[in-house]
This record gives sequence, structure tokens and C-alpha cells, in this order.
Amino acid sequence: MDFFKNIHNSLLESQAYPLSRELLNQIDWQHRLICIKGFRGVGKTSFILDYIKQEYSGDNSALFINLNNFYFTKRKIFSFADEFSKLGGKILFLDQIQKYPGWSSELRMCYDRIPDLKIVFTSSPVLRVSEENPDLQGIVKIYHLEGLSFREYLNYTTGLNFSMYSFDDILNNHAHISGKVVAKVKPLAYFGQYLQTGYFPYFINEPSFYNVKLLKDINLALEIDVPYLNQIEFKYLSKLRKLLYIIATQTPFTPNVSKLAAAIKTSRATVMNYLRYLKNARLINLLYNSGNGNQDQMKKPDKIYLYNTNLQYAIDPDNTENMNLRQTFFINQVGYRNNVESSAEADFLVNGKYHFVVGGRKTEPAGNGFAASDMIENGRGNKIPLWLFGFLY
Repeated sequence: MDFFKNIHNSLLESQAYPLSRELLNQIDWQHRLICIKGFRGVGKTSFILDYIKQEYSGDNSALFINLNNFYFTKRKIFSFADEFSKLGGKILFLDQIQKYPGWSSELRMCYDRIPDLKIVFTSSPVLRVSEENPDLQGIVKIYHLEGLSFREYLNYTTGLNFSMYSFDDILNNHAHISGKVVAKVKPLAYFGQYLQTGYFPYFINEPSFYNVKLLKDINLALEIDVPYLNQIEFKYLSKLRKLLYIIATQTPFTPNVSKLAAAIKTSRATVMNYLRYLKNARLINLLYNSGNGNQDQMKKPDKIYLYNTNLQYAIDPDNTENMNLRQTFFINQVGYRNNVESSAEADFLVNGKYHFVVGGRKTEPAGNGFAASDMIENGRGNKIPLWLFGFLY
């Protein structure tokens, strides 16, 4: 136990930069079993350590451990958690839960037999925490740590402290909100760099190797997370990689599933499964038309986008023309807490009733809809600055 406490303290001491994330204030930390999911490199470990540093600095009742440690090839989670609780432990943080076989039954045992202990664990976004684990249904609260919003990136790079706004706030009060922001900073001076290297926190410590690090994590997600958790044989990995590259070179596009199947030499059904795996891994966004609903996994999507603009620069920087980046940014930032579908009248339909055209400074609303326009600081009426949708979280 002392060995892990020493590692815990060393990690807290090495946590050099505070990166304020909005999710920190939205988690119900009183819940006894909490899961935080997120893509590799999105900052899950730093997020947890920041919380511990804020709430449990110098307090031995909290402990962070990484289940990658070989010690847990022979030690059960329940046994370790029980010992920790008997020594006064109150909250145990388990990083990379997917690395531990039988994790769900072990967590259930902890929940049932150590009622005074809270457990917070992190996982890949691919892991179906409660859907495929009856042990945890109804007892675990799941949260997703996304990459940095434009607001979070702006706050870090400028040292300012802009607040987040709801989607309705932005629709109804965008001129007032953007005016307050522009009075303190020129958001467009930072927006282009955010689209390229601002979504993942690599820019803090490794700005020169941003795309190298991102490509490494993309490949690890494809080589380890997706195949292992979806039981895909290694020999099919090349097909999954090729599919992602085709998407990156053509996005945004309306997929022809038969052509995609021919391109990667597999069946249409397999292509649909691969698209679902890539979506769950936070590598792509699938856009459906109104009425189909994202829940129907076997419906062909209307359009496919990469999950965020930084992925586009890393995988295929030749496809970073303005329309692609603007639409990818919009669906990424708005889709985090809102339902985004394709629209017959515009580019997107948000929450079933707001039609949006996304474009440049001259882009105007279509009919009674809205425009999300790039390269403007302030909007008017139903024309809203595109960058402002980066203030939703």
C-alpha cells in the first residue's frame, strides 16, 4: 500500500499545470460509483489528479492507482479496495479500468461489501460500462470527458475566465454574450489555432509534437481499444484503418456503404459495424436525418464527419478546407449536449427544431433558421458567430 501511496504523491507533485475543466463542477462526486470515459490523450488522468489536488491534498483518505501496474495481475481490485478502506481510505481512483479482466464484477463486489468507499474509475469511450455489464446497471454514473471546448482553450491560453452558456442562451442573447467576450479578447485570433491544435491538451507540454502525439493515440485506439473491446481479430485492423482514412479524405460526405465495403474488401454489414465502432471511439460523428435517430445503429448515416477538427489535421491535412472545418467544429461542440441531425432545409437540425446553415462571414440564415458564420466577431438577429458555439461547455 505504501508503494502506491508514494506513486500517488509523486503524481500530484508532478501535476504542473492546472487546466480547469467544466466537467469537474458537473459530476456528482457524492455518488459511490462514478465512471469517466474519454478518448486517449483527452486528459482523463490529469483531470482526476486535478480533482484530488483540489479536494484531497495531503489527505490519505484518497488514492489514485493505475491498473496498468503489473501488481494487479495477481491482486484483486476488491481485495485491494477492502484493505484501503480498513486503513481509512474513503475514495479510490482507478485509472484504465478496461485493462483489468473481470472489472465489472469486482466493482460490484466493492459497491455491495464496502459501503463506506467511493470509487471513481476511468475508461476508454469504447467500453460499454453498463450496457454489457448487468452487475453495474443502475449503480454507476457515467460521464464523458470531451476534448477542450474553444472556451476552455481560450481561458487557458489567455488567462481569462469566460463562463459557459447554454444553447438557448446563445440563440437568444448571442450579441450581448459575444460583445462581452470581444471586449476582453479577439476570439478569431485564437480560433484557427484551436481548430488545428487546441482540442487535446498536448499543446501545453508538447506543442511541437502535437500531431505526432495525436497520431500515436489514434493508432493506439485503433490497435488496442477498438479491437480488444469489440473482439476484432488483429488481421482486420488494416481494414479499420483504411476506412478511417477514407472518411478523413472525403469528409463531410454522404456514404455509399457498398462502395466503402468494396474499398476495404469486406461486407456492408461489417462496414456498418466498423462505423459504429469508430463513432463509439470518438473518432467520427455520424449524422442521421430527422426521425431516424442515432439510436438506430444499422441505419445508414446521411453524412460522416471526423469527431473533431484536430483529427482532420492529423490524419489528412489536405482536406482542411473551410467548409469541412466549420461543419466539423459545429457538430462537435453543439453535439456534446444537443441532438444534431441533418436537415433538408439547411446543414443541420438541432434539437429537432433549429435549422442551421454553417459557413463564412457572408453566410445568412435560410428562412426562419439560423446561420453560424465564421470570421465575424458579433452577429445580429439569427446570424451568430461560429466561434461562440465553442462556449457551450
